[in-house]
Amino acid sequence: MRMRPTLSWTPPADLPPGSTDLEPVADALSTGGVLVLSGAGISTESGIPDYRGEGGSLRRHTPMTYQEFTAGAQARRRYWARSHLGWRSFGRARPNAGHRAVAAFGRRGLLSGVITQNVDGLHQAAGSEDVVELHGSLDRVVCLTCGAVSPRRELAQRLEEANPGYAPVAAGINPDGDADLTDEQVGDFRVVPCAVCGGILKPDVVFFGENVPPQRVERCRELVREAASLLVLGTSLTVMSGLRFVRQAAQEGKPVLIVNRDPTRGDRHARTRVALPLGTALTAVAGRLGIPLDDRAAD
Repeated sequence: MRMRPTLSWTPPADLPPGSTDLEPVADALSTGGVLVLSGAGISTESGIPDYRGEGGSLRRHTPMTYQEFTAGAQARRRYWARSHLGWRSFGRARPNAGHRAVAAFGRRGLLSGVITQNVDGLHQAAGSEDVVELHGSLDRVVCLTCGAVSPRRELAQRLEEANPGYAPVAAGINPDGDADLTDEQVGDFRVVPCAVCGGILKPDVVFFGENVPPQRVERCRELVREAASLLVLGTSLTVMSGLRFVRQAAQEGKPVLIVNRDPTRGDRHARTRVALPLGTALTAVAGRLGIPLDDRAAD
């Protein structure tokens, strides 16, 4: 599956309006077998902006494509300078009520799985297990030459040593961990090679213009087939890599429920779209089901 840089989507005027009724979501969860598909909107309350919502990063930032990254050293210098600075803030983000609610639902056996389009690791940090990271994770780095995978913290240390005192002030941090820097701020930032073979390092995430690994796509398809319903959280579904699972669920007769403040490309396939902030909505649903968000001690 190729990720295309779809930067905007205009909702048609005849889309069904959003609701504030959380009963369908609570009913689906109480039945169990719910597959969660999450996007950048679930992490905004952790201080990470989304792409397309109000104040979304695409209003000021165009993500780098795989083709740009692999085409030349200057593009990689620009990427790694911005990503290295962004990682300092991105790595400090903590799970919010939405992540904690998903984890609590999982511990109570109400979920059949979690698929996230996010690369921030916050579902796992909240306690969710067996999360399928559709687009990879920023806490890993892969060598494009030898395929070696290493922790991001190791690369961060090497970049700190290669660029002592590098601390420009960024205009903002984006959902992919990329900081907004000018070319002057990037300057002569030094990029380090793979410690194993000297090859080109890339974050272990799917860039726009890159393919999602086929086995990962098939795993997600399998999860949709096994689920009783699909709960979509915090994504406009503008990119086909997430929308295709909504379409699959609808074609298989599985109820699709969406919690997203703005309209989505999946609304026509959904039984309902709840237009509420995620933290508020999922906390309320957990309350209706009698589930505290931090209920590990009760298990």
